[in-house]
Amino acid sequence: MKKKVVLIQDNKEIPDIMDDVLTFEGFEVTASLTLDPIRNIDAIEPDLLIVDDHLRESKKESEIIAELKSDPNTEDLSAILTSTSNNLAEVSKECNADDYIEKPFDIDQMLEVVRNNS
Repeated sequence: MKKKVVLIQDNKEIPDIMDDVLTFEGFEVTASLTLDPIRNIDAIEPDLLIVDDHLRESKKESEIIAELKSDPNTEDLSAILTSTSNNLAEVSKECNADDYIEKPFDIDQMLEVVRNNS
């Protein structure tokens, strides 16, 4: 059975690239530019969540990860934070993300982080 990845990013090019690579590597990907997949997380049942910390939503995605990690129903969901931020390691640790991917990212490094967390 394919591992399911929810991919939420801030611009169309990034999820298109990540989606293509992850699909080629055998993952089932749900990609979005909004938080809609988070609102439907129970129906999607992902193995891994990859979110950008700077979407144009009401709260930062690091806050969303912190909420998911504090909920007994989703605390075991692997979550990876992505960003161009220079303090991404610190932010990901504060929100209990399992890992992070700095942008711009190297495809091989991105795949390694995904494989290690799925």
